[in-house]
Amino acid sequence: MALVFSAPYVEPSKVKKKSSNENKQATLAPSEQTSTVKRLFGFEKEDISWHRLVCLLNRPTDPASLGIFRFLFGMLMALDITQERGLSHLDYKYLDGAPVCRFPLFNFLKPLPMDWMFFVYFVMFLGAVGIMLGCFYRLACLMFISTYWYVFFLDKTTWNNHSYLYGLIGFQLTLMDANRYWSLDGLRNPRKRNAHVPLWNYTMLRTQIFIVYFIAGVKKLDADWVEGYSMKYLAHHWLFEPFKLILPVEFINLMVVHGGGLILDLTAGYLLFFDATRPVAFFFVSYFHCMNSQLFSIGMFSYTMLATSPLFCYPDWPRCFFGRFPEFLQPILPFISPPPIPSSSCVYPNPPSGFKHKFRAIFTILYIMEQFFLPYSHFITQGYNNWTNGLYGYSWDMMVHSRSHQHVKITYTDGVTGDVGYLNPGVFTQSRRWKDHGDMLKQYATCLSENLPRFNISDPEIYFDIWVSINDRFQQRIFDPRVDIVKADWSPFQTNSWLMPLLVDLSPWRTKFEAIEGTLDNQTEVVFIADFPGLYLENYVSEDLGNTSVQVLVGQVNVEMMDEKKNYSLQPGEKMQIPAGAYHKVYTVSEGPSCYMYIYVNTTEAELQKNFTKLSELQEKVRNGTETEPLPPELQPLITGLDDQDSDNSVIDPVVRLFLKRQERMQEVKKRREASLIERFQRFASKKYYSIRRGFLMTAIALRNLAVGLPPLEQLTREVAYANMKEPETETSQDEHLKDEVGHGEL
Repeated sequence: MALVFSAPYVEPSKVKKKSSNENKQATLAPSEQTSTVKRLFGFEKEDISWHRLVCLLNRPTDPASLGIFRFLFGMLMALDITQERGLSHLDYKYLDGAPVCRFPLFNFLKPLPMDWMFFVYFVMFLGAVGIMLGCFYRLACLMFISTYWYVFFLDKTTWNNHSYLYGLIGFQLTLMDANRYWSLDGLRNPRKRNAHVPLWNYTMLRTQIFIVYFIAGVKKLDADWVEGYSMKYLAHHWLFEPFKLILPVEFINLMVVHGGGLILDLTAGYLLFFDATRPVAFFFVSYFHCMNSQLFSIGMFSYTMLATSPLFCYPDWPRCFFGRFPEFLQPILPFISPPPIPSSSCVYPNPPSGFKHKFRAIFTILYIMEQFFLPYSHFITQGYNNWTNGLYGYSWDMMVHSRSHQHVKITYTDGVTGDVGYLNPGVFTQSRRWKDHGDMLKQYATCLSENLPRFNISDPEIYFDIWVSINDRFQQRIFDPRVDIVKADWSPFQTNSWLMPLLVDLSPWRTKFEAIEGTLDNQTEVVFIADFPGLYLENYVSEDLGNTSVQVLVGQVNVEMMDEKKNYSLQPGEKMQIPAGAYHKVYTVSEGPSCYMYIYVNTTEAELQKNFTKLSELQEKVRNGTETEPLPPELQPLITGLDDQDSDNSVIDPVVRLFLKRQERMQEVKKRREASLIERFQRFASKKYYSIRRGFLMTAIALRNLAVGLPPLEQLTREVAYANMKEPETETSQDEHLKDEVGHGEL
């Protein structure tokens, strides 16, 4: 059975009764009755002609599988709106009235006032529920996709592949007849109930999912993925513990995480296509998505992809599946009979295909071609290209690139007075993704230039010095720190002139990084830096970092100690100590890029760890009775523990207080990890309940405000406080648990 195509429709009146000999022949020699092409793909080679292709794409098909997918997709989107789309924290997301820098795809797009944004999300939610129930289906789809794409285009910083996929599927469902099975529309309109759907409905969805898998696999042919650098940290996750019984971590990273992900993405679409391989594909695809749901915070994506897998089965699979249930459940389950009825959307032997059928066939072909083209269209939208091509979203390059940021500095110069100052990275915005994208950096600089005059900074020039490591390479600048981004040119169709090139020639050094890191003890850290000729790195060594040195690997640098006003020249292999608590500059003076590394020890943290070890040993001695000397008052909590009054008691040693709080938190983490499946489900359900509860209560408040106006401030405050109510054990935030450790390097 083919997956993109299904069995041809034959009118019941045209079916002739076969003789016993004919039946025997059909049973013994099916290959003589059906060609290989027909058995594999569901159509003959002769169907490739335009007329027969139109008939093929509009061939009547069972609506059951499409109806089940419609229900599942609508349900998952209704849940997604309250979570990843942000309904439960919408007021924090948009900060109505606050001076916030935003990053829409088109600069004219602005968020509506807060109450109206809640209304937009309410319309989106109603649309998702309407899709799920098949109620006023076409209107529900329009309600969903219009508001969804508005919210999507409103903030590029939240873009990812699966959010883009949701919008595409919503658009496709708008054009399809997915309400022909198990829908309220079918109950209201007998002509829609259990009516055929044209084959292109399945073809488009199946091809879309095939593209998601296959293009993701092609993107993973990138050298960084093949060599195991993209998702290197995943091999240490607890989900891979069973593999660690027989394989080393390095092998798990290379062969299981990267090799397995590459093979699955490249082959999943093909394996789902054929009957013989589909059970195997179902197992590995389901296992893959279940693992992803635990590895990443990706909302409903894993469950949405699981919901798409049955689309590759026979379209009538729900009738076979639900037919196995007891008869007393049949009234509430999707119906299994009678067979589908004819529909005007399909092409039957009589009458022949019309204009609408030809138009839909052309649209299907053009849409599929466009989806294959878009992931490679970055030569058109060159302004969005950085070290990776295009905005993260429509390219299906999932998890191929990981980044870490070592240093971000924003410098402004007053255009009138010439005064120079520095801004806190991330001021006026809640997002961090602007650091990696030139288009967002331009928007951020423009926004800062509009807000700084309110702080008596006129006509500001703004410079960004952003250091990034991509896939474990050297930390290096991504944008030219000498360019005023406010006045810099940027176009979506032209190459970004102030983007610094990625030093890919230095990629082989990554194997040397591992060797160097292997020679260091657990308390020693190293940072690898690469810089361009004529530029310098200004750095400050914290007083917590003792024994800090800089060593040159490639090129030549001059180190300027700013307090001493002295310069030191370093060649490859040479190093020097850097005093703590002082600024210094490292100039690249060689003709090519320089590479060097900082090696340092967090002495404050090391000393704290030693004290923790001593306190742990003392506590153990007291508990087992081997400590005979009485403890001084500042150490008594090692026996009695901390209570609320002790938290602010100045008699208690600060290190002891920190040690005991750390123990409490570790015990809580251990308790959560060892919790039973029921306890974990209760904790998960409780968290989701309070999150969804807040979203709906805040929506109700906003709709009331739009309908009858704002209530008195005291009433509004009480209503919001009620909406913010949380379960008792989560009222204390993690930030409050950590606040006592901030002074000790946030261990």
